[in-house]
Amino acid sequence: MLGEVRRLAHAHGNVGAVVGATFADTFRPARAALGNRIPILAPGVGTQGGSLSAAVREGVDADGRALLVSASRSILYAASGASWTAAAGAEAARMKVQINQLRAGLRRD
Repeated sequence: MLGEVRRLAHAHGNVGAVVGATFADTFRPARAALGNRIPILAPGVGTQGGSLSAAVREGVDADGRALLVSASRSILYAASGASWTAAAGAEAARMKVQINQLRAGLRRD
């Protein structure tokens, strides 16, 4: 299956692949098949149950990049009422810090 993923990922000028964060065990084989040039979109982090740490640990490329984390529900619904925009901004900022901390903790040889 990884050979087919690799073939399809590099065909037709694809610019990325989607790997659901709720299926954390698929990140490592997907990254191996995709290589370092193709970014991975990882929806499902946070409220939907996907692991941010697993997505970052297994989904980034050799340079600690090429991973786009999506946690829309966690950010958009961080609070309700008049303060929802401030809460959404704070949650996005918190998640950015967490992602960068996870990236900093990786050691790629």
